[in-house]
Amino acid sequence: MIKIIKNAKVYDPEYLGLRDVVIVGDKISNIGENFYLKNEAVEVEIIDGKGKILVPGFIDSHVHILGGGGEGGFKTRTPEITLTDITRGGVTTVIGCLGTDGITRNMVSLLAKARGLEEEGITTYIYSGSYRIPITTITGDVAKDIIVVDKVIGVGEIAISDHRSSQPTVDEIRRLAADTRSAGILSGKAGVINLHLGDGRRMINILKDIVENTEIPYSQFIPTHMNRNPYLFKEAVEYAKSGGFIDFTTSSDPVFWEEGEVKTSKALKICLEEGVPENRMTISSDGQGSLPMFNEKKEFIGLRVGKVTSIFEEIRDAVLDEKLPLEKVLKVVTSNPADILKLRNKGRIKVGFDADFVLIDEEKFEINTVIAKGRVMIRDKKVEVYGTFE
Repeated sequence: MIKIIKNAKVYDPEYLGLRDVVIVGDKISNIGENFYLKNEAVEVEIIDGKGKILVPGFIDSHVHILGGGGEGGFKTRTPEITLTDITRGGVTTVIGCLGTDGITRNMVSLLAKARGLEEEGITTYIYSGSYRIPITTITGDVAKDIIVVDKVIGVGEIAISDHRSSQPTVDEIRRLAADTRSAGILSGKAGVINLHLGDGRRMINILKDIVENTEIPYSQFIPTHMNRNPYLFKEAVEYAKSGGFIDFTTSSDPVFWEEGEVKTSKALKICLEEGVPENRMTISSDGQGSLPMFNEKKEFIGLRVGKVTSIFEEIRDAVLDEKLPLEKVLKVVTSNPADILKLRNKGRIKVGFDADFVLIDEEKFEINTVIAKGRVMIRDKKVEVYGTFE
């Protein structure tokens, strides 16, 4: 079937104007004006884009698709994610990872979960590893995972500057970075390391040491949760201006903001005002991961579950509350992660790219329709495709 999205305001994420977009199968076939198919033998579905903004499907580069948590014992292990947990937020591509728990959760299960979500209709990739070093892998060798397992694009989330980390040394992270980099080169993948940043005062000193004292470049690392406190955020701004990538986490709680966490929408505004290059920033949800709370003694006192839908909430706040241009905001969840993670045919509305879209009601700035690989997952705010057990 051919689908034509007509008369939408198209952002590539750059603004292209009022356009029609033709979808054939799971790819973008054409972009232009006033398309009509005269061959009655071909089935055509028209999707009305009038009064709507058409943007690329969002890429969430840090999602605990298998569930996460466990900081409060077995009963606090968060559940696996469902398809609509993802699509309701306009996300059409996710990178799954393990977190604190790399023992009762494992890489084979993570890979199976990713394949299941792909079968249900979205695009998935995964990182090898968890918080701990030595890392958990599928094949027994991190480089081999990246080279031979199609869905593995790097390593993560390795914890640093956190009381829950394995307290890795500079040498351990350096060797891991070297392995992932060479594997990425050999496989044509990103071969990056996604790093969980805690509240520790060492912050990203390990990364700066490696970049300054080896041949490994900034592009090897994606430190996340860089908005979790004021001093780490300040460090993030300088790190990005020096050439590094930074990732802000959208799942949060007003209590965390009161304690000093920098809201993602505000973080984006400050970074742009401070001169951080637009292509150095990404945002991710930490979806389905636990958002644990600890007291001053590092004792667990409670937790919430991260939501993939927080991605769009922060996009909305950045545009409506912080008054940032939509095309600048979109980059951090479309073209930037696609480029950094080498996700070919993702993150842009271009001929030949995957037909991943979000249609946003222009007046209310709410998600109206979500299309993943040419398939309508949500239409007029109603779910059309549910996960297998939803």
